[in-house]
Amino acid sequence: QVQLVESGGGLVQAGGSLRLSCTAPERTFSRFARGWFRQAPGKERDLVAAISWSGTSTRYMDSVKGRFTISKDNAKNTVYLQMNSLKPEDTAIYYCGASSDYMDSVSYGFWGQGTQVTVSS
Repeated sequence: QVQLVESGGGLVQAGGSLRLSCTAPERTFSRFARGWFRQAPGKERDLVAAISWSGTSTRYMDSVKGRFTISKDNAKNTVYLQMNSLKPEDTAIYYCGASSDYMDSVSYGFWGQGTQVTVSS
C-alpha cells in the first residue's frame, strides 16, 4: 500500500505558526486531490483542509478559515498546510490523504503515519 509522508509538526505556543508538508512517493499522486485531516484523542478524524488536483479549488473547516492555508507544489509532488494563529484546540495528530474528489471526505486514503501538532496555552 502506497503511503503519503507527513512532516513539519511540533510544539508551538498559542499564536504561533507551523507549516506541514505532505509528500507523495509517486508522480501519479499529482493527479489526486489532497486533504489534511486531524484527530485529537478520543475524537474522530476530521477534514481540516482540502485542495483539488489542479490546485484551483480549496475547502476548509470553519474553525480554521482565515488561519490555515493549503497549497500544492506539483513539481515537488508536495502539499503544504500553513497554520497561523494556532490555538490549543488545534492540538492533534495531522494526517494527509489523497482522493479523486477533494469534496468527498470519506473517499480519502493512502494515509501516512501522521505528524503531531501540539499548541500550548
